[in-house]
Amino acid sequence: MKPFSLTFKAGAGALKSVRQHGFDMSSVGTLAGASGGAKWLVLSQLDRAIVSSVIPQLTGPVHLIGSSIGSWRFACYAQSDPLAAIERFEKAYLDQTYSEKPDIAEITAKSREILGLVLGENGVAEILGNPVFRTHVMTVRSRHVLASENRAILAAGLISAALLNAVSRSTLGWSFERALFYDGREVPPFFDVTGFPLQRVKLTRENLQDAIVATGSIPLVLSGVRDIAGARPGVYRDGGVIDYHLDLPHSAEERLTLFPHFYGHIVPGWFDKRLKWRRPQPGNVDRTILISPSDEFVASLPNGKIPDRGDFLNYEPAERVRIWKHCVAACEALADEFLEVMAKDQLAARLEPL
Repeated sequence: MKPFSLTFKAGAGALKSVRQHGFDMSSVGTLAGASGGAKWLVLSQLDRAIVSSVIPQLTGPVHLIGSSIGSWRFACYAQSDPLAAIERFEKAYLDQTYSEKPDIAEITAKSREILGLVLGENGVAEILGNPVFRTHVMTVRSRHVLASENRAILAAGLISAALLNAVSRSTLGWSFERALFYDGREVPPFFDVTGFPLQRVKLTRENLQDAIVATGSIPLVLSGVRDIAGARPGVYRDGGVIDYHLDLPHSAEERLTLFPHFYGHIVPGWFDKRLKWRRPQPGNVDRTILISPSDEFVASLPNGKIPDRGDFLNYEPAERVRIWKHCVAACEALADEFLEVMAKDQLAARLEPL
């Protein structure tokens, strides 16, 4: 039998609910999107399938919570024509080019340019006024030396934060403050998330673009965004520093979360990638359904892996684009399988424990 291209995993509450009562799309109250940079390309076809087949069946309000590239994807979801927005995003992302040795300023400017293409003239207003979706963007506000743009000072601060994090994840609060930019029309399930200092800022026309740029501003790669409108003064950076794969309460009671993800597991924070013992809190993912490419599918991609930021260094630009386009085309299989599972009501049979 041909191996599956997708895996479907669920937290204990979601697993029990779907197996006992089946899956009703109207029960979805949250969509989650993790940090991952170029990894998002493995999901671009699945994103198309979701916006074409899932979104029309959703009954609002449905919360979109993203960090880093997850928020960029959801900036497409929440526009009036999400398919067109995804097309613009994918094309701009694939076509991005740089000088031979780009500095932080060049990469940051390109990020702003790509977001401008994604949002177009009306994207900001459409996101803030979407009748179904409530968009929320998780960033971090840098504290102490982590607010510096001096490369040596920032690098030293990141190394210290990583070492302390290996001892205890809670120590990240000494270096970073969660900053949740939220849609003020509805209180999301993670509004009172605990564990780290938290600042809440309403999304507005004046700060939405800055918040999206900030949540993708990887330290040492892009400049942080300083003094965002409505937020405390300071430098805001990649939300994945604390919430890499969103280890926070996803779902309101009796609602489910759909989490299209690059991996079949969740890594809490950016510094936890090599800490195999660091796992999400079970209660946070109790009602979450994680959808991800199977190991067999990933092995079939060019070089047996999904795209990542290292590809900018490992390939010449033309070769990188060729490989990425090959990957995107191959990922139509993910979209096709997702649509089949939903159309044939196979989700309960396919679910595994998360």
